[in-house]
Formats: sequence, structure tokens, C-alpha cells
Amino acid sequence: MSRRKELGRRAFLGGVAALGGAAILSRVGPGRAFATGLSPPAAPRVGRTVTLHLVAAERAVKLPCLAGRELPLWTFSESDWLPVIRIDLGDRLLVRLSNRLPRPGEHTSIHWHGIRLPNDQDGVPYLTQEPVEPGEDCSYSFTPPDTGTFFFHTHCNTAEQLGRGLAGLLIVDGDAVEPYDSDEAIVLRDWRLTENKAGFLPFYTEEGAVRAGTFGTVRTANGAVVPEIPLPASGDCRLRVLNIDPARVVEMGIRGADAALAAIDGVAIPPVPLRSWRMGPAMRADVVIRAPRENETAMLVDYFAPEPVPLARLVGRGAARRTGAFDPAPLRAGRMPDPDLKDAERLTFEFTPTATGQAVARAADSGAALGALCLANDSFWAINRAAWPGHGAGRIPPPLAVLQRDRSYIFELVNRTKQQHPIHIHGHHLKLLKSNKRDLPVHRADTLLLYPDERIETAFVADNPGNWMFHCHIVEHQESGMMGYVRVL
Repeated sequence: MSRRKELGRRAFLGGVAALGGAAILSRVGPGRAFATGLSPPAAPRVGRTVTLHLVAAERAVKLPCLAGRELPLWTFSESDWLPVIRIDLGDRLLVRLSNRLPRPGEHTSIHWHGIRLPNDQDGVPYLTQEPVEPGEDCSYSFTPPDTGTFFFHTHCNTAEQLGRGLAGLLIVDGDAVEPYDSDEAIVLRDWRLTENKAGFLPFYTEEGAVRAGTFGTVRTANGAVVPEIPLPASGDCRLRVLNIDPARVVEMGIRGADAALAAIDGVAIPPVPLRSWRMGPAMRADVVIRAPRENETAMLVDYFAPEPVPLARLVGRGAARRTGAFDPAPLRAGRMPDPDLKDAERLTFEFTPTATGQAVARAADSGAALGALCLANDSFWAINRAAWPGHGAGRIPPPLAVLQRDRSYIFELVNRTKQQHPIHIHGHHLKLLKSNKRDLPVHRADTLLLYPDERIETAFVADNPGNWMFHCHIVEHQESGMMGYVRVL
């Protein structure tokens, strides 16, 4: 039995555009405080070397949501449409990527999202590595320095490559102080399928690019529509919820069970009662829940809609595991250095529409059409007035900022658009300090969701040298200009 099939057997992966769509905001607390805070960070150690071969290719896959029909997905694995890499802290990954995609010129790479790894392993074509052309191979070798819930995906033509399925999970164990009764991943994403579910709709649309992104037609959790995920009855269970959709923002919550938010983007926080948590594309949240009693059901829902949307059914199975009050075990603290706010240099990054983006949005609202001459290669979005790439597809623009290694920085992120933007930084995690619109817990994240007109203050230590991408993770926004990079010397 393959490792993925074994995980499936254990149910590890068990079987609207605008803010006006919902009034609810991300909410944690203010319920009763839990008994304990974070435990000390996990101690580094020398582990094993885990060797893998990922082959990007087109494969006929019967997703659970397809009712037995096959779909030509692009995947990294022959046996698993969403491969899971699970290692311990201290283990080294040695991954060979083979590009066997069917289209001439369809180069690819692997970006290890959320991992603080050496810059030449970050998987960004042209910026950190040469693109891997069809028929070619490349290798990645690194030791993840942090525990947590991560994933991996491609970083060029991402709207289509991710839309067709090219992604996988990377879980680094070692942050649990005591074992949970179950540890489950729930992967949220849409599929852009034709009416008969036999093929794909366009992954990138102009209307989506200038607004909130192009949503899929079939919403899934672990490839299924509202799957049933069995949990040990009355157990304290860890749910690793990942939003890997190219566009959709989710207001994640649990109905019918006590729940606590325990980690954001793989980094532990002191557990706080969960009411809901808003997750943009590429964001992750580790939730601890007290599972329902035997044969009873709780529901993972999305509140970011006029009515809550069910995503997965969580069903209690077997004898009751726990009888005491719900008090979730905390995780070990993260291992990132703490920024020195007194000595930090402050930099502001403004996320704005371009004149072209504003014109296209107005045309769409009025029903008018703009010709190709007016589209300026779909430069709809910008960071500090610079749209990626800015000099044509064959040239890398200058960095948005040049940072000094090991110096602390305060990044002020300002959203001057009408859309939400999940802003992702490569190679580092940002420490969220405050927002002008929301009362959020102080936490670290590699992807932070910016609301319209929101101003967020973050800080971090620029301790990882190299050129690091900095962009919106609504993929159509990224691919139409809202992307750049910072250079750490």
C-alpha cells in the first residue's frame, strides 16, 4: 500500500466575490481562555534524508466530485492527485522534478510555499532558477527549519497549472507536545469545470482578474463535495485546513463542535476559541476541535456567503475518547527570530489598481468592451506603482526594496483597492502587529489577507539572503501585475 493510500485509509485526506456577500468578519475569541500557552520551540536535530520523484504530467483522474467520470488533470504523482509529503523536523528533502507536461513550452517548477529555505531552492522561474522545460528535470534539496502545515505548487502560468491540479501538501511534524486523537488535512479548492464536468473552463478571465478572481464551478474539500470525514468520537482532533484555491476567499468556521484556532500558516499561536477565520488563497489554519459524539455530526462551513456554505461533515465514530472540558493542547512555538521593533526600518507597500485596471473594471461595469490595444498586457494591479514585470515578459524588474541581512523591518501593507488581497512573502514569515480595521491576534504568517482600505503593520527579521517574491496570491491578480520581489543582501 502506498503512503498516500495509507493516509487515505486513515482519512488523512478524507473522502461572494465582493465583501458585500457577507457581514461576518474573521473572529477568534473572546470566549473563555484556555489553560496553557505555547510550549518552547522544538529543538533542531539531524534527521533522515527523504528522497522523492515528482513527475508533472497529464493524467486521467476520477476525483470524488466527478461521480465516476475522469478528468485530464495535471498532477505531480501517478497514484495521488494531491501528493502528501510528511516529514519530521530535521529531515532533509531531496526531490527530483520531471516535467512531462503535454504542451510544448509549458515549463514549470516547484515553489515550496511557506518554507524558509535557501533562495536557490524557492522555485521561481527566472528569479531563483531556470524554468524546467518539458522533457527536462531539476532537483531541490533543503531541510525545512520549521514545523507546520505547508503546501507546494508551480509559479508560472499558475492560474492554469494550479487550476488543472499541480499542487501537493508538505507537513513537517514536531510541534505537538502531546498527541491529538486524530490529525486530518482538509484541502479546500474549486474546480473550473464545464457543465458536463468533462473538461475545464478558462482559468484566467479578464473580469476575474480586475475583480476578485475567477471562481470555480464545483467547490470541494479533499476533492469531494461536502465529504464525510470520520473522527474519533469526543476526541480532541487537529484539522489542518488549507485553502489552495487560486481565487476564493473563505470564512472558515465549525458548527456543532467546540473549536480553537491553534496555528496560522503553520506557526503556533496560544489556542483561542474559534468563531470564524477568514482565509484567502494559500492561507492555512490548524484548528483543534472536540469531535462530535458517536454518530453525531459537526460541519465545516464557509460563512463568506449570504448563507453558510457546508464544506465537510465531521462525524464522530467509536467509543468516546474524552469526557473532560474542552481545553486543547497547545503546540510548540515557532522558531522564527523576533524582530527588534525599536531598531526596525519602516517601509510602506501600497497595493493599487493601475489605470488600465480601473478602465477595464469601469468598462465591465458599464457593459462596454475594451480592445486588446487598451489592455497593456493585462497590467491591472501594482505594488508601489510598479506592475510586474513592467519591462516585458523577458526582463526581471528592479526589486521593490533592498534589505540588509539580519536587520529588522516594519512592513506597512496598505490596500487602496476595492478587493481583498492575500499578500504572500517568500522565504520569511511576517509578524502581524496591528490592523486599522480588525482586532486580530498577534501572529506570524507567510500570507496575510488585506481587506479593502485596510492598513496592516507587520515586522520581521530579514535573515534569509536572496531575491524573494512578494505578491498577491489571488493568482489572476499576481499574473496581472500585483507581484514584485524584495532583495536581502
